[in-house]
Amino acid sequence: MSAEHAHLPPGIEVITTLPDAAARIPAGAEARTIRVTLSPGDPGAPPHRHPGAIFGYVTQGEILFELEGQAPRVLKAGDALFEPGGDVIHYQGANNLPNAQSQLVVTMFAPPGTPILTVVSAEELAERRHLRVTQP
Repeated sequence: MSAEHAHLPPGIEVITTLPDAAARIPAGAEARTIRVTLSPGDPGAPPHRHPGAIFGYVTQGEILFELEGQAPRVLKAGDALFEPGGDVIHYQGANNLPNAQSQLVVTMFAPPGTPILTVVSAEELAERRHLRVTQP
């Protein structure tokens, strides 16, 4: 535990900090807390984007997580995640476990009234194929 968090009572732990978060939150945004529960082997939503930044935490299982410009990675229960939203495509948010449920809780900072996600067309995916990182 860092010195700046040494004063916290027992049982309280800072998992991660995102120093420049305020710069990524749209002006006038609302905070939405969203729980995503994926059944065993669920591939999650098709490629999409979010209207604002997302900061979250895997609460159960394993999530195969892939954002445009980043290699796919497996996030396990206890891991934090960040997604900038806006123009960045979220390729995968799948349950990585074939025999158990996985779950994450995120807080999205987005303009009021915007959809939680917008699916990306096949044409746009083809146009932006060069931005996808398939392996580390």
